[in-house]
Amino acid sequence: MHYKRLVTVTLGLLFALTLTSQSAVSPEKADVVAAVNQFFENLSDKTIDKAAAVCDSPVAILDEFPPHMWYGPTACGDWWRALKEYDRQSGIVSEGATLGNPWSVDVTGDRAYFVAPSGYRYKQNGKTIKEAHSVFTVALRKTEAGWRITSWTWSKH
Repeated sequence: MHYKRLVTVTLGLLFALTLTSQSAVSPEKADVVAAVNQFFENLSDKTIDKAAAVCDSPVAILDEFPPHMWYGPTACGDWWRALKEYDRQSGIVSEGATLGNPWSVDVTGDRAYFVAPSGYRYKQNGKTIKEAHSVFTVALRKTEAGWRITSWTWSKH
């Protein structure tokens, strides 16, 4: 009887340890997620400098609005200004973007790759539009100052 109990307890502990080790996030991955969140959460006119501080130099950006590609040491700021102008010309008023839990955070040495579901809600000429199934994909490089974004793309469904 004690043998069965010992086996049951041992298997239970092994199962629990397996689940815990799979769900635990390494400090490196947590730092990558924090860098992406810092960028994403500071995309506003008042805090765009905090977002741009997470950008490396140079940066490559692909997005859904023209000219669709920005590259260089000022790409993050250039993209923000282009977005604001595109919104103005298109009658768009942003209601906010959301970033879901990452689907993937891969870290290899000083490089990282991040993928998460995202969404964007806005009004265009008074009509509410919701991009509910977009994806935010980011490549990063670890520098002395921390993780910096080297490229990112927003893909809408």
